[in-house]
Order: sequence, then C-alpha cells, then structure tokens
Amino acid sequence: MSGGREEAAVSAEAESGERARRRRAGRRDGVPEPAGGERAGRRPGVRLSSPSQGRPGHLPTYMLGLEWNIREPLENLPDTTEGRGQQEAPEATGLTADYQNLCLEKSQRINSYIVHILQELNQEIEKGLEGITLNIAGNNRLIPVEKVTGEDFWILSKILQKCPNIHGLDIRYNLLNNVGAYYAAKLLQKKLHLVYLNLMFNDIGPEGGELIAKALHKNTTLKYLRMTGNKIENKGGMFFATMLQINSSLEKLDLGDCDLGMQSVIAFATVLTQNQAMKGIVLNRPILYGEQEESTVHLGQMLKENHCLVELHLCKHGIKNCGMQKLCNALYLNSSLRYLDVSCNKITLDGMEYLADVLKSNTTLEVIDLSFNRIENAGAIYLSKTLTSHNTSLKALSVVSNNIEGEGLIALSQAMKTNLTLSNIYIWGNKFDEATCMAYSDLIRKGRLKPDNTDVEPFEVDGHVYLSEVSNGLKKCYYWTPTHGNMHGHSSSAGFALVSVSQHL
Repeated sequence: MSGGREEAAVSAEAESGERARRRRAGRRDGVPEPAGGERAGRRPGVRLSSPSQGRPGHLPTYMLGLEWNIREPLENLPDTTEGRGQQEAPEATGLTADYQNLCLEKSQRINSYIVHILQELNQEIEKGLEGITLNIAGNNRLIPVEKVTGEDFWILSKILQKCPNIHGLDIRYNLLNNVGAYYAAKLLQKKLHLVYLNLMFNDIGPEGGELIAKALHKNTTLKYLRMTGNKIENKGGMFFATMLQINSSLEKLDLGDCDLGMQSVIAFATVLTQNQAMKGIVLNRPILYGEQEESTVHLGQMLKENHCLVELHLCKHGIKNCGMQKLCNALYLNSSLRYLDVSCNKITLDGMEYLADVLKSNTTLEVIDLSFNRIENAGAIYLSKTLTSHNTSLKALSVVSNNIEGEGLIALSQAMKTNLTLSNIYIWGNKFDEATCMAYSDLIRKGRLKPDNTDVEPFEVDGHVYLSEVSNGLKKCYYWTPTHGNMHGHSSSAGFALVSVSQHL
C-alpha cells in the first residue's frame, strides 16, 4: 500500500511539472516580449498605480474587478468613465445661443463661465427686468469660475451691444489686459445704455488705460467707471485727467491702486477745479516721491474752488499734519464734500486739532475715515469735544487702529450720548480696557449704538465685559464681494450707504 502511494505522488508531481513547463512555453510562444523593458503582464502605455499611495502595481479603485487582456489593442479597453457625471446639456437659447454661435463663427473657444452667466441673464430678461447689472466677477467663490480673457470679452462685447436691458457690467478680477481694454473701449463707443463699468484688477496697463480714456471723450451715458488695481501708471492717469476736461457725464471715477504719479494727481486736482459733473473720485495709493506733500497742496486748492465733489478718497497719500492743515483750510470754504477718506496716512495730534476746528463750522461733512493713522488719546479727545458741543452734521467716524487707549475711546463714547446725529463709529484695533468695553457695551445695550453701525460686539466672561470684532465698516467690501448679503449694505459699506450719490455710486 505504501509503495502505491509513493508511485501516485511521484506521478502527480511529474504531471504538475509538465503543466508548469507547458504554461511557460505557451507564454514564450504566444505573447511577444514587452517592448522597452516592460515586464510581461503590464500593459504598455497604462500606468497601474494607487490613487492614494502612488505605489506601482496597484490598480485605481474604480478599475478594480476589470479583466485585463494584454493581447487586446489599447483602443479596445473598456470605457470606465462612461456614464459617470455626464449630463445632457440643456439646449441653448437667447443670449446663450447667440454667444455659442458667435464663438463657433469666430473660431473662439466657448467659456463655460460666460455661458452660465448668460443663462441666468436670459431668465432675468424673460421676467422683463430693466437696468440689469451683469456680474461676471472672476473672484466668485460660489460657482466654478473660468477667468474671462481679452478674447472672451471680444465675443461678449458683441453680445452686449444688442442687449439694452443691461445698464451695468461688473467684470472685476479677470484677465482682460490691454486686449480686453480695446474691446471695452469699443463697447463704450457703441453701447448707449451702459452706466456702470467695473474693470478692477484686470491687468490693464497704460496703453489700455489710454484706449478707455479716449473712448470716454464722446461717451455720454457712463456714470461710474472703476479701474482699481490696473497699473495704468502716470501715463494712463494723464489720459484720464485729459478726459475729464471733455467728458461732462461721468460722475464717479475710481483710480485707486493704479500707480498714479505726482504729475497725474496734480493734473486731476487742476481739472477738477473746472469739472462740474464729477461727484466722487478715488485717488488711493499713488506713487509719490518726496516729503513736501505737493499733491495735497493742489488738492486743497481744488476743494476751495470745486463745489460739486461729494466724495474724495486720499488713502495712502503720505499725508502728514501739514497736508491735513491744507485740506482743513479748504474745507472752511467748501460746501459740497460729504465723505472725506484720509485713512492710512501719517496724521497725528496736530492734524486732529485742525480737523476739530473745521468741524465746528463745517456743516456738510457726514463721513470721515481716519483709520490707520496715529491720532492717539489727545486727538480723539479733541474730536470728542467738537462733536459734543459744536458739530451736528457728522454721521460716521472711523478711528480704527489709531493707538487710542481707554481715555480717548471713552471720550468718543460720551460724545455719542450727547450728539444724536453721530450714528456710526468704528474703533477696532485700538487699546481696550474694561472701562472702554463697558462704555460701548452700554451704548449698544441701550440702543444708542446699533450693532450694524459699529465694528465691535460685547461679550461677557466670568463677569468681565470684552469687545470682539464684527465685520462692519465704512468700506469693508471695497476690494471683495461677500458670499452672502448685500455688498452695498449699510453695515459693510456704511460710507457709501450714508453718502449715496446715485445708483451704483
């Protein structure tokens, strides 16, 4: 019996060895050796890797369970993406169809973001809405965004020329550059209903600025142009200053962060002594050299002669106390300015003395932004005395980050109890002690200071009152758009809400 079992085992082992030999022979005869040194069993042109670890030899998760036959050609592989995330696109109609057809006609790539925006615009037009503002902002965080290029804007501008319902166009934070500026200039020449155009941060240079400025020589409909952040420099600024000598319909112009030079700032100050249409101008952060504050001298002279300007923004001008004195001297004679922005400058106690004195007699200023200066306690006390006993016109005051301590902040809170016209005050970034926290907590609790009209909110821990920051301010949404709520609302853009020049302004 034992001998029979041994013979059977030897026979089985021989048969197993024969089958293994035949399999090896079949592999050599039936399948060519992989090219390029690839191992047999791995398909040429296919990388097998783990989507999470990236280790060779591991299939991606969605390929597990598939049977691979290395003798099949590559094009015969099963389509693993079929049916995944594919939806039948709705048939294009209206402006969307016009845009897509025009792209095909001009051999231009279709921008999916523009298609989405035009679909929404079609719905608004079907409802019979008028005065629509088309928002194609490139920093929209709620939906996927494909940045609009100059070539995209070429096609879009042709569509907009045929749409009289659109009165505003917001195309901020895209990639228009000088090519897009050329077509924006063409649009301004042909689009007779556009009153608001926002081109901020689109990489437009001096040449593009020149094109847009010259297009405005004959345009009579545009009321508000925003060029913020486009580096048109001194050359481009000079073309816009020249434009204001000719154009008598534009009411607000924003050239903040455009790298304007001293020459162009002085040119604007000179032109505005004659221009009677401009109601608001933003000249923030020019590139100025020297310490003589020449620009402030010319702007002060302009305020003496101009009686139409309502808003003046001079943020980051390097204004010191001497320059503040020039501006305040002009405000004794000015009867139109309601919003003065001198934030992010070098104003200290002496500058506040000049401002406090002019507020005793000036009855038109309603909003003053002193944020990010250094007025400290003494400056805050000067202002509080004037607001307590003399001024009854100021509605909003921002002293954010001015190195003010408890004494100065409490003085301003006491002024609010007496001066019932002052409704908005912004104090975050200063030095709060417990008495300060209690003072502003009482103002809010008693209803004298509404929560939407300040940038602090009281809270209590272990019986002690503290102040936390709230996202309210005079111009919180100047550079960005909130994901919810109204960007022009009273709480986040109180300065523009209180001094409302006209629609979009």
